[in-house]
Amino acid sequence: MRSIRPLMLPPLLAAIFITGCASGPPFIDQMQPEAISMATRRGQFELNCPAATGEMLSRETVQPLVQNWRFQGTVRAEYTIGVSGCGQRTTYVVICPENGNSCFPAGSRLGIVR
Repeated sequence: MRSIRPLMLPPLLAAIFITGCASGPPFIDQMQPEAISMATRRGQFELNCPAATGEMLSRETVQPLVQNWRFQGTVRAEYTIGVSGCGQRTTYVVICPENGNSCFPAGSRLGIVR
């Protein structure tokens, strides 16, 4: 039976440590395209304007309201997205939970401006 040579152990541990710490972009960056797409599709429908486009106005990570030893809520990314087209515009709030792979529109902040 072969054993690991003592000189090979530090580089092996370093490689394991580096790959363990590697991760993708932050959650809020990962879900931004989905949030913009969700708000744009909703805006195109509500404005009755297939040419409407969306743009990011603000975004933030929202911590759970409940955090204790027994219960913990879900971290969420909250995006405010402006959609405009056909001489109209509106804003939407889109929420993306961290433990999911999709977003949902929380509603419109303002009515449609014509």
